[in-house]
Amino acid sequence: MTAFFDAKETRTTEARALELVTRLPALVAHAQAKSPAFAKILAGVPSAQISTREALAALPVTRKGDLFEAQKAARPFGGFNAAAYGAVRRVFASPGPIYEPEGVKSDYGRVARALHAAGIRSGDLVYNTFSYHMTPGGWLMDAGAQALGCAVFPGGVGNTEQQIAAIHDLQPIAYAGTPSFLRILLEKADELGTPITCFKHALVSAEYFAPQLRALFAERGIAGLQCYATADAGLIAYETPAVQGMVIDEDIIVEIVRPGTGEVLPDGEVGEVVVTTFNDVYPLVRYGTGDLSAILPGVSPCGRTNARIKGWLGRADQTAKVKGMFVHPSQVAEIAKRFPEIAKARLTITNPDQRDEMSFSCECAAPSEALQLKIAQAMRDITKLGGNVVFVAASTQPNDGKVIDDQRKIT
Repeated sequence: MTAFFDAKETRTTEARALELVTRLPALVAHAQAKSPAFAKILAGVPSAQISTREALAALPVTRKGDLFEAQKAARPFGGFNAAAYGAVRRVFASPGPIYEPEGVKSDYGRVARALHAAGIRSGDLVYNTFSYHMTPGGWLMDAGAQALGCAVFPGGVGNTEQQIAAIHDLQPIAYAGTPSFLRILLEKADELGTPITCFKHALVSAEYFAPQLRALFAERGIAGLQCYATADAGLIAYETPAVQGMVIDEDIIVEIVRPGTGEVLPDGEVGEVVVTTFNDVYPLVRYGTGDLSAILPGVSPCGRTNARIKGWLGRADQTAKVKGMFVHPSQVAEIAKRFPEIAKARLTITNPDQRDEMSFSCECAAPSEALQLKIAQAMRDITKLGGNVVFVAASTQPNDGKVIDDQRKIT
């Protein structure tokens, strides 16, 4: 059995970087020509010059909220699609609703790579319990398994006892779905006196994969690994048998940016996952997923050479409502940007005596009372709310990706 899905997984860092940036000019040109939304977002951008990571980082970030608002104004896709109905296989709906087109290319979401890393091989039967109804999860996993040469049983969710009967009849070696539903199936089968023993591999996603669940599956002989994917971007990263972070997919570019901005953060800093996909049907140039993660140093011991992320670390959209006013991470970034003395900033919201209060903490090499007054005025100008300004020592604020820390307690 081959340890790697293809040669891309073990190529040099330099070869990978060159191949991806070489594809950028054509992607930007295609998005400008075929996607009305990106024609506006990228208006005036010389596509031929977007040939480095630095040039890409200068482009605006488009976030899920932008997709939602655009789609409300112009159904179905808000102009982000680069192909009409006749060139797509299916249309999905994610919560919102946000609609996504699926192209006709085999393994449209590029999930086969993650299935292979999880130990699943051609000829296996994959028991797929992701939903096939409206949302893309079931179909993305199904297409990945078929591209890998596997047969698929479309189990979907629910009907637990029927599912257990089918598992006993079919004896699938691989499970795909949420970790919580696999646990439900295993425990229900035990309760019925018909334990499930056929599963050897599991690729789980869509929710937190607790270490306790991973250990529980391992005790039953099931090697469970997880992948990180979204309806819009497809596969973003996946675990390997090394279980040390998640390796970034070979056919996207991932950046970690400061929430509320497009500023790329150094490796190790927690920020929002921003992806660029080379998708001719639904091109996404610097798409902010709203998820928090960080780049891990070094490469995976498994032999794959692409960069790794820590996995899902929370949500980047930390918008809060204070005294009837919305405060956004982008406003915190705007305040900090006005003052070069600020190295890092964080807005903390509390409610002593059930009255909202804001405190702007900033790491600053040269604090002064005059600077404190200027920052406080900027807070009022930008957020229309007052608050305290507190100077803290360098590198003392948590590396958790939070720009707005809402600590209010509801009593």
